[in-house]
Amino acid sequence: MSTYENAIDVRGLNKYFGDKHVVKDLSLQVGRGEILGFLGPNGSGKTTAIRMLCGLLTPDSGEGHCLGYDITTQSDAIKREAGYMTQKFSYWEDLSIRENLDFVARVYELANRKHVVDEALETLGLTSRSSQLARSLSGGWKQRLALAACMLRHPKLLLLDEPTAGVDPNARRDFWEELHELASKGVSVLISTHYMDEAERCHKLAYIAYGNLLAKGSAQSIIEEQKLFTYEVTGERLMEISKVIEKDPAIEQTVIFGSTLHVSGKNSEAIEEVLKTQQFKSIPTSLEDVFIYLMKHTRDNYGESYEL
Repeated sequence: MSTYENAIDVRGLNKYFGDKHVVKDLSLQVGRGEILGFLGPNGSGKTTAIRMLCGLLTPDSGEGHCLGYDITTQSDAIKREAGYMTQKFSYWEDLSIRENLDFVARVYELANRKHVVDEALETLGLTSRSSQLARSLSGGWKQRLALAACMLRHPKLLLLDEPTAGVDPNARRDFWEELHELASKGVSVLISTHYMDEAERCHKLAYIAYGNLLAKGSAQSIIEEQKLFTYEVTGERLMEISKVIEKDPAIEQTVIFGSTLHVSGKNSEAIEEVLKTQQFKSIPTSLEDVFIYLMKHTRDNYGESYEL
């Protein structure tokens, strides 16, 4: 294992597919034992960025290190020492949990395979289901199997690409408990997600949209950087109200949340003037409010503005 200060430390990464600029000047740092949430809309470049970090894709330009290894010249070393969990379940449906893990251990040429597999089963709570075929597992249990396979080599870095998509809330909560347990032992994690509750469980966040890194830092610092004032409007005909007030230049965005309407902008006095005939109150700007705002103020890879 090489020596390193940050598990991930990259600068100015770029990737093109044909004439499409998928990742643009991406710079990221992830410390030891740190969980970085990687957020952004579909097609924003998250998966491409993760594949560059784990050595599966070579950046067209840029530089940096992953686990102390150069991402352009030492990708094989990164692949050996980082764990990568893809969006889609990629293990063998007609093998049991134990057989899947044993096969992966053989591919990795791990010594004392039985002990390594038993340890992974125990750590991820899979022992009682070890003989169950993968095809019969729910999304949450498939997720655990995939994470167990990633952990067979005891990697110091996990790169997880939307691992909780389609998984029920209880399974997601259990998964995050496992991640924080691993982080407490020094494992670094980069995880892409669309769930705001998961984003708030990360130590730091990076938000990418259409190849551009728009914000990074703690959840609170990202919220504060946007300097948005947010108000909650209650009452009837919220959709009608939204359509009327969003035309005012003081209103940056309106979003309905259940039986309330969130209204955000940069000038609190001007917003309150617009809302003076409504039932409203000031509320803290949430991470979701900020990310909707960021999405509304960027452009996609083809140059068309993105609208919700």
